[in-house]
Amino acid sequence: MKPFLSEDFLLETETARRLYFEHASEMPIIDYHCHLPPQQISEDRNFENLTKIWLDGDHYKWRAMRTNGVDEKFITGNAPDFQKFEKWAETVPFTMRNPLYHWTHMELKKPFGINTLLNPATAREIYERCTGLLQQKEFSTKNILRYFKVKLLCTTDDPADDLKYHKDLREEGFEIQVLPTFRADKAISPDSPEYYNAYLELLGAKAGIVIRNFSDLLAALKKRHDFFHEMGCRLSDHGLEHVYAEDFKESDIKKIFERVRKGETVSLEDQFRFKSSMLLELAQMDHARGWTQQFHLGALRNNNTRMKNTLGPDTGFDSIGDFEMARPLSKFLDSLDKNNKLAKTILYNLNPADNYLIATMTGNFNDGSFPGKIQFGSGWWFLDQKEAMEWQINALSNLGLLSRFVGMLTDSRSFLSYPRHDYFRRILCNLIGNDVEKGLLPGELEWLGKMVENISFYNARHFFNFN
Repeated sequence: MKPFLSEDFLLETETARRLYFEHASEMPIIDYHCHLPPQQISEDRNFENLTKIWLDGDHYKWRAMRTNGVDEKFITGNAPDFQKFEKWAETVPFTMRNPLYHWTHMELKKPFGINTLLNPATAREIYERCTGLLQQKEFSTKNILRYFKVKLLCTTDDPADDLKYHKDLREEGFEIQVLPTFRADKAISPDSPEYYNAYLELLGAKAGIVIRNFSDLLAALKKRHDFFHEMGCRLSDHGLEHVYAEDFKESDIKKIFERVRKGETVSLEDQFRFKSSMLLELAQMDHARGWTQQFHLGALRNNNTRMKNTLGPDTGFDSIGDFEMARPLSKFLDSLDKNNKLAKTILYNLNPADNYLIATMTGNFNDGSFPGKIQFGSGWWFLDQKEAMEWQINALSNLGLLSRFVGMLTDSRSFLSYPRHDYFRRILCNLIGNDVEKGLLPGELEWLGKMVENISFYNARHFFNFN
């Protein structure tokens, strides 16, 4: 019986071990999509305790605690921090075979150096030890990033964000690049006229443009797009149920916008037409600037109305959706490609039933202009665990070129999530190593090692043209 979380964790063969230890383990990290707060990096925050850095905002853990019968006051409520941690410690033994069990103990091991299993009996000791370490300068946000060898990270930012903290980090000369990502979902979604119009006032104020009509909206977004580019942004992102690709006339879009601006609720059909138009406009801005566009597709969000009304959105009540993907995605990409305005694109899929759909869709629009121009993104959210990572890697391998894959990202709000890169690298090395041991791949470890290094780091640096 192998010990839990040993140095050979997830590595089943000698070839896998060689690929990991000689080529993957020491590679730096480019975290090209995350939700870390740039303010906390700029201010070099030391978190008050383990609950603050580990449980606040982590809806993965919240869902597990609710499933384990924990009262909401110990999850998102006003219970004392240690009591919240105790409830998490009570839950952890019940997470066995859930990726949270792996992640929890990987994150205790690095950076805290704790190999003890978390459970009710060890909760106090682990909490106090980690909380004590978090008060030390070595465990500030910047030093945690340094510990994990993060070379560059991209946050997720609204066009109306002033990017103050990105600017502060650049001016101070922080050696780890912290770049913004342009996420304009609020600008394309007129579902609620009240909220949409309030957002447009904010956007217009940041752009210095009074948004009266559709042309003003595009001008404001273009101005903010230019500003983000000046601040080092090279990626956009959308979180959508599915890509919108309805037929529309420009005159109709202008009328829809005018109605929304007057506070009128428009039909679902008109909302989809408006979103279709906006996605195309933003995609063409990305192409003109040489950016990469990202699409996170397939989440059915905020399913629990009662809890949304109590806690707000994005609090752990989301699931995998079963939306139509192929036709609208094909139509959207094709409409850009036929006008030679299709930017580099990463498609992230949340429904594993659509893995082969997405993997084959990328091949339709790779045009030889850049290796892996259209990427099948890594497993995300419910699929960023061992089994689903293997599904994604295998689908990409079977239908595309794994060698050109831009690799892993955290997609996380936690500074302790960087062991997920190690998790991914071990899984990658194990799959390749097993193939070698079975005679499915030649034992050319120099080539395979370089392939692992590329997927771990170099492909992303080259793809996004990062320094």
